[in-house]
Amino acid sequence: MDDLLEKQPAEAAISVSQLNRRARALLEQGIAKIWVEGEISNIAKPASGHIYFSLKDDAAQIRAAFFRQRQRGPTLGLKNGDLVLAFGRVSLYEARGDYQLIVERVEPAGEGALKREFDRLKKKLAAEGLFDEDRKQALPALPARIGLVTSPSGAAVRDMLTVLERRFPAVPVVVYPAAVQGDAAPGELIAALDRAVDRAECDLLIIGRGGGSLEDLWAFNDERLARAIADCPIPIVSAVGHEVDFTIADFVADLRAPTPSGAAELVVPDSAEWLQRLSGLSSRLARSSQRSLEARAQSLDYLSRRLLALSPAATLERQRASLREQTARLATAMRQMLYERRSDVQVVRNLLLANSPAVRVERSIGRLDALLRRMSSATRETLSSHQHRLELAMRELHAVSPLATLERGYAIVMDAHSGTVLTDAGKTSAGSRIRAKLHKGSVEATIDEVSDD
Repeated sequence: MDDLLEKQPAEAAISVSQLNRRARALLEQGIAKIWVEGEISNIAKPASGHIYFSLKDDAAQIRAAFFRQRQRGPTLGLKNGDLVLAFGRVSLYEARGDYQLIVERVEPAGEGALKREFDRLKKKLAAEGLFDEDRKQALPALPARIGLVTSPSGAAVRDMLTVLERRFPAVPVVVYPAAVQGDAAPGELIAALDRAVDRAECDLLIIGRGGGSLEDLWAFNDERLARAIADCPIPIVSAVGHEVDFTIADFVADLRAPTPSGAAELVVPDSAEWLQRLSGLSSRLARSSQRSLEARAQSLDYLSRRLLALSPAATLERQRASLREQTARLATAMRQMLYERRSDVQVVRNLLLANSPAVRVERSIGRLDALLRRMSSATRETLSSHQHRLELAMRELHAVSPLATLERGYAIVMDAHSGTVLTDAGKTSAGSRIRAKLHKGSVEATIDEVSDD
């Protein structure tokens, strides 16, 4: 510090921007995100969509900035005078040096506290195992009597009674009255549960009420009531508010119903369906009894037949029938054997006849006649074939024979003395004697003149 004082002011000083930047860093690093409770004032909603306001209490105030990208839920409903819980980080707007809260979430002050208390208790009881499924009791399929732990004058009890009457009017209902809203409600609800356990007249309880705000339903988030429900030996169905409402009682109960009417729907079956099932079971029982009687009757008939079958008279009759059957089979076998023997004798007789000398001679004569007929036929066919071939040869020979040429007017000229056939006029001379062989006969002549043409 002394070193800074010894320096000239121009050397030791920092700018305002640097100061604000350091202050901002100290604030953002030194204070974690926190919840701040206060009343809204000086709210401003410019066209950018961001919301600027102040949070104040009786002694102080702080500026707050709620940027558009952080806004979730009904934030546009914020107005001056609202008591809220704002969650965010502390920072500093360097341009003006304004200390401010950068808001990330806003809740109404009362409901926000209740929500945090709800989350705290839920986490605590869950860690103790009060929500575990393995500790929860099964509901009876058809309760003998149902107890309703609720306000006797609310709409919820009327809705439940109406549904129970419509679905299964045979089940009786007992109402254990208790307040369901206000500071006294948890104690009254616990006392009603104790009465139901002490009287032991119901085997199923429904605890609940109609819808409302978180404050209206807060009695069912009481830790004492939660433990009483968890310790109750009678199965309990929780039916608090609407389907979107959840309370601690819903988590510790053996079953959670979305609404009181829904609880009544869940705990009893539809009587019409049961009557239909009973009718079906009755029909099945009748059919089963009929089948059983028929089976017994068949068994009795079977045993009666066996008893008759084992009597001496029946045994003697069976033996007589067997003897008749054996006699008939013997007669059939003998007839079959005789028939087979006759067949064998006939076969042997046919063989003997087929091999006797007379039959063999007769067959030989027959074969000889057949061979003679075949030889005669073959001879005729051979002669006919040779004759045909001879005629063909004669026609061919005649076609090339000189005699055939003579028939057409030609003649064969020969030397009259030597008989040599003359084919060249130059080999003869005038005055020579020649003989001309004609188709019929021959003539002789003397050559008067010889020419070469």
